Amino acid sequence: MIFKLHIETTLQKLLEQEDTNGDKKISIEDKGPKTFDLYSETHEAYAIKGTYYLSNLLQELAIAKNGGNEYANIPLSKIEEPPVHRISRMIKTYYWNELTRFMDESGIKNLIQDTKNASLTAKNLPIYVPFDDAMAYKYYKNLETKYPIETKRLPKNITPNYVKSLNKAPGILSLKLKYHHDQIQGVPFVVPGGRFNEMYGWDSYFESIGLICDNKVDLAKAMADNFQYEIEHYGKILNANRSYYLTRTQPPFYTSLIREVFNVTQDIEWLKSHLETAIKEYETVWMTEGKRLTYNGLNRYLAEGIGITPEAEEGHYDAILKPFADQLKCTIEEYIYKYQNNELENPFLDTYFLHDRTVRESGHDTSYRIEGCCADLNLVELNVLLYKYESDFADLINDLFGGELNLNSNTYTGNFWSKKAKNRKSLINRYCWNEEKGLYVDYNHVTKEQSKFISATTFTPLWCGIASKSQAKSLVERALPLLKEKGGVAGSTKDSRGEINESRPHRQWDYPNGWAPHQMMIWKGLLNYDYNHEAQELIYRWLYMITRNAVDYNGTIPEKYDVVEATLKVYSEYGNVGTDFEYVPKGGFGWMNASFQYGISLLKKSYLNNLNDLVDPELIF
Repeated sequence: MIFKLHIETTLQKLLEQEDTNGDKKISIEDKGPKTFDLYSETHEAYAIKGTYYLSNLLQELAIAKNGGNEYANIPLSKIEEPPVHRISRMIKTYYWNELTRFMDESGIKNLIQDTKNASLTAKNLPIYVPFDDAMAYKYYKNLETKYPIETKRLPKNITPNYVKSLNKAPGILSLKLKYHHDQIQGVPFVVPGGRFNEMYGWDSYFESIGLICDNKVDLAKAMADNFQYEIEHYGKILNANRSYYLTRTQPPFYTSLIREVFNVTQDIEWLKSHLETAIKEYETVWMTEGKRLTYNGLNRYLAEGIGITPEAEEGHYDAILKPFADQLKCTIEEYIYKYQNNELENPFLDTYFLHDRTVRESGHDTSYRIEGCCADLNLVELNVLLYKYESDFADLINDLFGGELNLNSNTYTGNFWSKKAKNRKSLINRYCWNEEKGLYVDYNHVTKEQSKFISATTFTPLWCGIASKSQAKSLVERALPLLKEKGGVAGSTKDSRGEINESRPHRQWDYPNGWAPHQMMIWKGLLNYDYNHEAQELIYRWLYMITRNAVDYNGTIPEKYDVVEATLKVYSEYGNVGTDFEYVPKGGFGWMNASFQYGISLLKKSYLNNLNDLVDPELIF
């Protein structure tokens, strides 16, 4: 059955009847009759019943309207589409496209309108181009006649002081451009959510997992190519391509990304090029002594910026700054000006902001696990990721290059990298394994003590095979009961997070919230050790939560969830990206989309059928 509907008339009538709270969505919080009559082309009446089906109708009307149509031909099969099928289809055919961006003329319009530019004092948006990228400089210079942008060339040597000087004129950093049919185009990338217009570090890896699940390997490959551009031109994979991130990297997933792309494309020359760049990143970003490499042979995050982070929301640091401003009998704004311009010294704040920026580099911004001490910690997950680099280098060189690879006048052997991986594994187990608790924890290389904070990251050694069988068994038996909740694995235990009050607010990476990257790594880790039942249970819990909330809340796929209550209603800093939209979700959220597609690729068919039964109208009226 197909309904030919006049879009504006039907939308108005549907919203007047069913959208009782006026947010231009249809959810379980609306108090309408939850039934709406449609008429087929043969004038046959059909009643659309229930929150889920009505919200699907609303979404299909909006999609048709966004396509510039006056009328919509909507089949009943899309209105009454089983939820797992619909969520997956929307991600594959609609959301990924909504989240795809380009750093070329087609993307400039979004950048100019970006709300993050509201603090700009300059009339034109600065676009910063690497010192040695002549093509990009010429390209953006030519666009200045059409758009309010200003192209600026970065210096050859980018220092923390220089990056701080850009705080008064923050801008976007160019990414890779290429020629296509004699036209310059930006190499595409996927952003975390609809309000973002820049490429983020570790988000990109997890998004790529979903893209590969959806047979969009070219887009995943493009993300890797932009990673390569960032390393070659900015010296690291950036937190994101904005000027204030030039001193800050992100969790290292580069080798995992190129391996998974190569598994599909089998492009050996492409892989060899990226291996050279990945080894360069490993050596220059992570293995420089006194920076991100610590005395014990393990690694830490260390954002190398200076002063207050410019991207923080106004008032974010007021509680920290107010006592110092009061001592000088000045306003917080006056104190910030003096501190940022080196008119006063404050060693406490210097240390505080060192750790604060480093928290943001870690990707876990923010969490009481690492607040105030992040640069002092050998985080277990970081060292797991670098073990993965070393073992990936070893595997690829042994399997594809006969055990020896010549790159840029250097010869690397698989045996060399195998020894490095073996040594790191030993160090992780020496410093981060707590035999008494049977858990992996972070190690403070300053106090020389293990952290007592229990986090979802305790499972990451399973993801790449570091844990022994007995350690894996201990994690399943001892950590899983502490962290498993109704909707999946929480970011931390409640006890580790500690008391929450007015002076100690929620942190978004802690209990009760759960995040897609943790779940995806945990699923793979459990499957690596044949804990199939436990993996299936966790996947089901997570997908049940996503599906239930999408059914109840107009298809919403947000940034994160409260996994204790299994709800998208998250009460912590920054809110919940992806919940603020009208009619139809604007792309969902990147790694949440990916977790759904990855999860359904792993979950047993019988469990998927159970999720499709969540549309029973009796449950959603």
